[in-house]
Amino acid sequence: MTIDVSVERVIPLPPERVAAYAMDWRHDAEWTQGIRTAQLTKEADAGGFGVGAQVTRTAYFLGRRIDYVLRVAAHEPPRLLDMTSVAGPMPMHVTYTFVPHAHGTLARIRVRGGEGGFYRLAAPPLARQVRSSLTKDLRDLEHRLTERK
Repeated sequence: MTIDVSVERVIPLPPERVAAYAMDWRHDAEWTQGIRTAQLTKEADAGGFGVGAQVTRTAYFLGRRIDYVLRVAAHEPPRLLDMTSVAGPMPMHVTYTFVPHAHGTLARIRVRGGEGGFYRLAAPPLARQVRSSLTKDLRDLEHRLTERK
């Protein structure tokens, strides 16, 4: 994969609280850069949101509309949410982790993807833009949660 970007931030709340909000696809558009809509388009085998569920997102990135579908590969609240794209403009793997920290929760987002063609050539500037967006995501996540105390 040509892009592998991780960002992290300490959020002054317990992991259960941070993960409950961040892992709920209904909040995606509230704190994730560029996402306009998110919809659960396939439930997990056991029903609802979990391993096997699929979320369809409509986002805008670098001024372009992007529609993509993420399939839940691992769902271990409040610690881990791991998703891979099954439809969209490029292969993508998104991992959210939430671990206890002396000052609350260490929240981390890792995005990998963009094999081949244009994405291989555009990897350095694209990685910078992804890093910037993810940094804003975690900042916005913290603000949303701390404003709601």
